[in-house]
Amino acid sequence: MKLVNLTPHAINLPGGTVQPSGQVARVNVGATKTDDMQFAGFVDTVPLVKPDYGDVANLPDPTDDTFYIVSTPVQQACPDRTDLLVPFDLQRDDQGRVIGANSLALPAD
Repeated sequence: MKLVNLTPHAINLPGGTVQPSGQVARVNVGATKTDDMQFAGFVDTVPLVKPDYGDVANLPDPTDDTFYIVSTPVQQACPDRTDLLVPFDLQRDDQGRVIGANSLALPAD
């Protein structure tokens, strides 16, 4: 199996590092406000929104024996794609910055 990193960052995994491919998959994300639901008790209220995923750019078609590492929004925008993986169980440094991932996640059911 081949891993292609479609993020702009190197992905540090237990077995090694997957360098960026130079191609970055991106998705346009908007939001629809849900006026009937808000969290009260903060400064005024915090509205809830539902993400609206738009077009995905720079995402190759599925290829046999290839998985693509993408961002979570890209994976969520493509629910029918089973070849898109996201970094999971993130490792952080002492300042909270992401420095790696312990695994890669398949799309949620």
